Amino acid sequence: MRIAGIAALAAAAALASPGQAAPAKRDDALWRAAVNARADQIALLQQIVDIDSGTGDVDGGRKVAAILAPRLQALGMTVETVPAEAPGLPDNLVARLQGKGRGRILMIAHLDTVFGPGTVAKRPFRIDQARAYGPGVADEKGGVVQGLQAIRLLRERGFTDFKSITFLIESSEERGSPGTRALIARLLAEADVELNLEPGDPPDMLTVWRKGSTTFHIAVKGRAAHAGVAPQDGRNAAVELIHQIEANDVFPKSGPGLTANLTVMRAGTRHNIIPEDAEAQINVRVREKADFEKVEQTYRANAAKPRTPDATVAVTRESAYPPLPSNAATEALADQAQAIYAGLGLTLGRGGNGGASESALAADAGVPALDGLGPVGGGFHSDAEYLELGTLTPRLYLLTKLMMELGANPPPRMK
Repeated sequence: MRIAGIAALAAAAALASPGQAAPAKRDDALWRAAVNARADQIALLQQIVDIDSGTGDVDGGRKVAAILAPRLQALGMTVETVPAEAPGLPDNLVARLQGKGRGRILMIAHLDTVFGPGTVAKRPFRIDQARAYGPGVADEKGGVVQGLQAIRLLRERGFTDFKSITFLIESSEERGSPGTRALIARLLAEADVELNLEPGDPPDMLTVWRKGSTTFHIAVKGRAAHAGVAPQDGRNAAVELIHQIEANDVFPKSGPGLTANLTVMRAGTRHNIIPEDAEAQINVRVREKADFEKVEQTYRANAAKPRTPDATVAVTRESAYPPLPSNAATEALADQAQAIYAGLGLTLGRGGNGGASESALAADAGVPALDGLGPVGGGFHSDAEYLELGTLTPRLYLLTKLMMELGANPPPRMK
């Protein structure tokens, strides 16, 4: 690992739990296997990053799955293609492996990104001495590859001290998993623990809490008219939408708690027509579930009082990820992970962020969950997205060792 990377990892010490367990002894054979997996990890990462697979890109999602499924089958896993639960989405992959032990482990990763068709052609996968770049390289194709490689290391070792390992690679996480909700619920009912392969935050962090997320749609119906001949006959939906946005602008845009941010606006069809329709989308993140209702009540109250005569305003809400709250079960898993990492002479921090994930669904179902187990990255949802290459090997070791420990000794369900 490069010197700068070690310094960055060490900087996380202040963020670690003060009561973390003593370092676990390093498994030298597993460490060597993780080191030796690096070249294949990077090669597979390049292969799937260089395929556009933004949410809703059915063809791109199928291409990524077509690369992953044979590799999972070659590891002795039973691979099932599960149709998406919403239209216009690729199928999901569910790979299963049976063992001889007690723990039922569910790993979740997602192959969809936030980037549209043609992104790869503009900025394909590339690496420098420290980082890998490309659309979805960390969020979350790096985690997909890490999950597959961890299973490979277990198979090469002949490790079977688990009851089952289920690896869900889903295709619609970036929209709140509309194509996977029922599937996730079924898999959680069969799991003792959920390990989520979202990227770790810099410098080297686990995610032990997350905000919940939903998007509110505000749609205005006005009346079209000629903008030059008879504008007075029109009812301008765009103007009313602006009024609604201003009235609703009462919540913070950043910070540790509730945030609400305007992300999409649409209005009008021609330069000489008063807009009949206008729509906005506002993305809301919360630490407390009740805040979703607080926002909705505000938006609906304002919708009932349009300032434009004869205009109507409708408010709808997408299905939401609940928050992943701070909880004892997740903290205990984080303690376990920190002890494993300390055996490598490294310090693993813990924290949280506003990015939602499936781990919140796990905790909501009473299944202990640990998030942010993928390689460390940053610049998510932007052209600056990157993955820290120096974390590939220690994070692969961590995930594999954690699966070994949880397979042998699964945690109790949450109360």
